Amino acid sequence: MLNAGATPAVARLQDQTWDNFSTNWNVDVRQVFNFVREALTAPLDRGSVVISMSSGAALRGSPLSGGYAGAKATVKFISSYASSEAERNGSGIRFVAVSPQLTPPTDLGRLYTEAYSGSSVAPPGPGLSVEQAATSIVDLATDDDVVAPAYLLSPAGLQLLQ
Repeated sequence: MLNAGATPAVARLQDQTWDNFSTNWNVDVRQVFNFVREALTAPLDRGSVVISMSSGAALRGSPLSGGYAGAKATVKFISSYASSEAERNGSGIRFVAVSPQLTPPTDLGRLYTEAYSGSSVAPPGPGLSVEQAATSIVDLATDDDVVAPAYLLSPAGLQLLQ
């Protein structure tokens, strides 16, 4: 599972610098790009699954987190491109991006739950629990019937993303 990521600075766009705005591009996107590229060029074993963590922010935006949402959308794109390449080359590797809804019990989730408190950007309803996320990731890794390249993960479970 590819889950390295930098914590984005909490600031309005006009209060960002390029250095803090691009942090998630330089960490989150770079680690997925490099690993996926290697997985395609020096293939993993047939049946391997590479799960990349995107974010629900990639779908709705996150105006207080700089380039985070765009970086996480790119993680989803890279995973989708890799899935197509693996299918084309017959490597038998599954590439899946999962976009979890904001998860308040995590450090990042707490930070942004507080930052967006009272805002229309805050996710509706209850947040995703760490246990729900863990169970869903295991399901993605072990269920050979889960073949789509991208899923939203919410308290309701995994939902196919187009």
